[in-house]
Order: sequence, then structure tokens, then C-alpha cells
Amino acid sequence: MFEILKRQEMADGTVVLNEISAPMIAKKANPGQFVILKANETGERIPLTMADTNPKKGTVTIIYQVVGKSTALFKSLKVGERYQDVIGPLGKPTKLEKVGNVVCVGGGTGVAVLHPITRGLKELGNHMASIIGARTKDLLILEDKMRAASHELHVCTDDGSYGHHGFVTDVLKEILKKENIKLVVGIGPVPMMKFVCKLTEEYKVKTLVSLNAIMVDGTGMCGCCRVSVGGKTQFACVDGPEFDGHQVDFDELMQRLQAYLTEEAEAYEKHKCECKAA
Repeated sequence: MFEILKRQEMADGTVVLNEISAPMIAKKANPGQFVILKANETGERIPLTMADTNPKKGTVTIIYQVVGKSTALFKSLKVGERYQDVIGPLGKPTKLEKVGNVVCVGGGTGVAVLHPITRGLKELGNHMASIIGARTKDLLILEDKMRAASHELHVCTDDGSYGHHGFVTDVLKEILKKENIKLVVGIGPVPMMKFVCKLTEEYKVKTLVSLNAIMVDGTGMCGCCRVSVGGKTQFACVDGPEFDGHQVDFDELMQRLQAYLTEEAEAYEKHKCECKAA
């Protein structure tokens, strides 16, 4: 059983951080990898990319948004209580290397996934510009940690309640115009990742994304997490979760997610219309 050592409610209580005792996972995990958690015997298996690990303490940190019954069950767990199962590390880690000027773009809870990657790239000597965004100021997470992991940080809100009034792609476009960017890492809602990739493709800048496909077993056996990358079928759990964003069929991914993520699908359609109008 995996004890919760720290619990923090973030983003107006809709996002929750858990630091969990999992020594064997913490020892082997790398940025970009994920775990599958199960609260109890009857609970659902939920895949979540690790926001942090501490091998010395033997802990992994996950950050999740409460969107349904299973994540509501997660939120009900208090410090000292335990997850029945935490399985991992799963997936391929991010390939961290020194390339020069890098931009990391995160939206919503995707910022949690982005943080260890940003920190790792900075430690290798890259110049890090980061852009994080949310619908409102109250939904922003990890601003201080992202600022510490970056040489420069830009904050965006859709409603203009804090930072730049608009999308993360607005700020990204200005940076791409001015700087010689070698790599962009974009992690967040699928609509955000798609439009980040459309923009970076114009500037011929390599772009990595982390895909949140529906998963069941996390070992490639069920096939639920299949995605089309470069015209070939890949499995997000074992071939990813990170892929070359310019090769991902985001429209197909959204169609597969639509039955489960109605709100995100609606946001995708809204964003498409706004971009066409612009």
C-alpha cells in the first residue's frame, strides 16, 4: 500500500497534489514517465504522469484535476491514507539533451508534467523560456516552481485575469519570431498541443508533446491508447507518452477522446473557430 505523505489542494480546490511513498518507483523514474494509480479494490485505474520524484525520500508526486468519480475518490484520500496500487514507472522517459534555446509550453495540469522536464533541460545548460497558461488566474499551478526552473517565464490567462490576456500560442509566436529556438516542448490539453505544433511547424522547430490517450493496462496489451503518429499506429503507454508533435494526428486523437472528455472536445471546437476567425 502506498501512503500519502503530503496533500495540497491547488487551483481553487479543483486540482490536488499528492506526495506518495513509493521507494522502488522513485528510484527508477525519470522525467516524462507516468504511473497508474488505483484508490481501492473497486476503483478505476488512472494514469498520471509524475510531477516530481525524490529518490532519497522514496516518494513520487502526482497532480490531478477532479473531473469525475475516480478523481473525486482520489481527492477524498487524506494524509496517512493509502492508494491500493501505484504501478510504474511506465512509458519512455523524456530524452533530455543540450540543444540551446528551448521553449516549454504548459496548459492546465500539463504544467505539472512539464516542470521536471523544464528543470532537467535547464540543468543540462539549455536556455529555458517557459510559457504557462490557464483559463483564469485561480487555475494556474506551479508558477513559482516553473519560474525557478526557467530563465524566463511568461504567464497567460484566457480571461486576462493575470499575465498575458490570451493563448499561450500568442506568446510562443512572438518568441519564435525573435529567437533561434531549437526545441519546443508542449504539454497540456489536446487543443493547445495541436495549435502549438501548427505554429512551430511553420518555423520548422522540433516539438515534443505528451499524449493523454485513454489507457487501461499501461503495457500495450489492451490497445486503448493507440494514436496515429507519422501515419503509423503507436501506443501512448509503451511508445510514448511523448511523440514528435508534427507527426501526431490530433484530430483522430480528439475523436477518440470525445466520448470521455466532452469539455475538452468543446474547447477544441471553440479554439478552432477562434483561430479561423483570426
